[in-house]
Amino acid sequence: MINFKRRHFKQGIIMMSMRWYLSYSLSYRHVEELLLERGISTDHSTVQRWVVRYSADLEHEFRRRYKKSGTYISWRLDETYVKIKGKWHYLYRAVDKHGDTLDFMLSVSRDEVAAFKFLKKVIGSSGLPDKINVDKSGSNEAAIIRLNLMLFKLKFMAICMG
Repeated sequence: MINFKRRHFKQGIIMMSMRWYLSYSLSYRHVEELLLERGISTDHSTVQRWVVRYSADLEHEFRRRYKKSGTYISWRLDETYVKIKGKWHYLYRAVDKHGDTLDFMLSVSRDEVAAFKFLKKVIGSSGLPDKINVDKSGSNEAAIIRLNLMLFKLKFMAICMG
């Protein structure tokens, strides 16, 4: 549960402000104006602090409550180049065999480190798949090879120890 204790504004106001900012293409100043129209006087920097403070907690709570759990047989892993607020980023995403998005991540770079970081994130949230399908991206392939080597070493160490 997200802790809203010792806040000047009530939980409903904070959550409504964050929903407006995260769901729609609004700036912090636009959210400030929407709150002012409803009789709530706050500054745009306060809304920004709420988003920074609570957005990760909201994502964690959502995944805990609503995310399907379990290992999927096969994934499709890809990345694309998207422009966000005037800057180009790589959007990594993993999709299961039913076409449902398992996880995604934005990254400034497209390299093995970023692909491996995303691979760890999606495995942490959805479990280890039997098969991963990728496009001809060298970074994704290198990350999968690195993951396979790690798993092989762990399995080898378990055999030697046990």
